[in-house]
Amino acid sequence: MVTVLILLIALGVLGWGLYRARPFGKLGILAWLQSVVLMAPWLVFFGLFAAGVYLNLAGVLLLLVVSIGLYILLGSRLRAAGQDLASLKKFSAVTDAPPPGEAEPSTTGANPDDVEANATPAGKEVEPVAAVREDGMAIPLDDLKAIQGIFGADTFFSIETIPYQNGAIFKGNLRGEVESSYSRLSESLKERVGDRYRLFFVEGPDGKPVVVILPSADDPKPTTLVQWNIALILLLATIATSLETAGLLLGFDLSMQIGRVRETLPIAGGILTVLAANEIGRRLSAQRHQVRLSPPYFIPTWQIGSFGALTRFESNLANRSVLFDVSFAGPATAGTISLGMLIIGLLLSHQGSQFQIPAEFFQGSILVGTLARVVLGSALQQPLVDIHPLTVIGWLGLVITAINLMPAGQLDGGRIVLSIYGRKVARRTTIATLIVLGLASLVNPLALYWAVVILFLQRDLERPSLNELSEPDDARAALGLLVLFLMAATLLPITPSLAGRLGIGG
Repeated sequence: MVTVLILLIALGVLGWGLYRARPFGKLGILAWLQSVVLMAPWLVFFGLFAAGVYLNLAGVLLLLVVSIGLYILLGSRLRAAGQDLASLKKFSAVTDAPPPGEAEPSTTGANPDDVEANATPAGKEVEPVAAVREDGMAIPLDDLKAIQGIFGADTFFSIETIPYQNGAIFKGNLRGEVESSYSRLSESLKERVGDRYRLFFVEGPDGKPVVVILPSADDPKPTTLVQWNIALILLLATIATSLETAGLLLGFDLSMQIGRVRETLPIAGGILTVLAANEIGRRLSAQRHQVRLSPPYFIPTWQIGSFGALTRFESNLANRSVLFDVSFAGPATAGTISLGMLIIGLLLSHQGSQFQIPAEFFQGSILVGTLARVVLGSALQQPLVDIHPLTVIGWLGLVITAINLMPAGQLDGGRIVLSIYGRKVARRTTIATLIVLGLASLVNPLALYWAVVILFLQRDLERPSLNELSEPDDARAALGLLVLFLMAATLLPITPSLAGRLGIGG
C-alpha cells in the first residue's frame, strides 16, 4: 500500500508539472518531458515491484541507459527551441512587433503609472514617486534619495516606499526580465551608495515582485569562537558515537571493552566517510558559488553514529539556483557513495559473510529491500541473511543522507524544496513533515526526536536569496524530485503483505 501511495504521489507531481508547463508551450512541454524520462525508470521499477515483478540488475541498467539517452535528446531539442524563441523575440523587438501569440500592448485600463511609463522615451529614466519619509524609516535621507534614483521604466518602476526593519521595501511594477533587471539595479545601487546596502528581489504578499533594500550590516554573521568550540565538541562526540555504533554492530559494547577499539575502525570509518563526503560535496559547491558556510554541527547518536550535520550560510546567496546547488551537492555526494557501498556490499555478500541479520530487516526500506531482492534473490527467504560489512555501512549512509533530505525547514531537503517551488510550498512541506513525524513517533521514537529537532532548531525557512524571483532550471527541478523520491524510498518500509509476495523475510 505504501509503495502504491508513493507511485500515486509521484504521478500526481508529474501531472502538476504538466499543468504548470503547458502555458509555456513547446519549451514547457520539452522541459516537462525531461523530468518524466528522468523519473520513468524509478516509476517503472517500483511500479513493477509493487505488482510483484522485480527486474534483475541488467534490466535496471537498461532502464537507466534508455532514460539518460532520452534525457540528452530532449535536452538538445530544448536548447534548439530556446534558441529559436530567442531569435524570434529579437526579431520582434527590432520590428517593434510582438511575437506570434502575444497581444499588442495596450494602455486601456492601465493605471496612471503604467501609462506614464509607456509614454516615456526609450532609455530615459523615470523619477519614481517620491517616498514620504516616516519616523520609522531607518535609512538616512541622502541614502534614500540615492536609492530611489536606481529605479526606471525599463527595470523596476517604484511607486511606493515602506519602512522595513533597518531598510525599506519598494513596491512597484517590474518592467524588464527578472535577471537583467536585478543585475542593472544592483549595479546602479553599488555605484550610488557603494557596498553599504544589499538589494533583494522577492515576491510580495500579493504575489507581485518587490525590491527590498537592507544595510550590509544585516548580512549573516560569521561563526563565533563559542560556536566553533561547540562544532568541535559535536565532531568529537560523533566520532565516539560512530565507534560505539560499530561496536554494537559487531556484538559488544565499546565503552565496556575499550581495548577492542581497533575492531570498530573499519565500520566507524565508513560512517565518518559518508559524513565527510556530504560536507566535502557541499563545501566544493559553496566555494564554486563564492558562498561562505559555517562549520558543520554534527548530531551524534548511538543508533547509527550520526544523524548528519546542520550547516548555516554565512553569506547572501545570489539566487535560488545557488541555494539548490549547495543544498543538493552534499546529499548527492554522500548518497552516491553510500549507494555504491550498499550495492558492492550486496554483490560481495555470500554464505559465511561477517554479518548475519534477520531477513525481516530488509523490509525496513523500500530502496534497500528492493536492491537486496534483486542482488541476493532467494537468500532473503532464509531466516538469517549473511551480508558483507559494506552493506551495513552503505545502508547506514543512505539513512543518514535521507534524514537530512526530509523536506522541512533548513534541512537540505527543505532548502531544495524552497529553491524549486518557493516559500509557500516549502512552508507547507515543513508542516506536512512535522505531522508525518508526529504520527510515525507512535511506533518509532526516533521520529519524535527529529520532529523536536526540526520544530525547535530548523523549522524556519532559509533567508531569501538576493534574487528570489528567478527559478532554477528544469534539470535542477528534475534532480530535486529524484532525490526527494529516493529519500522517501529509503525511509519508508515495505508492507508485510508486499514483502511476503516478493519473498523478503520468508
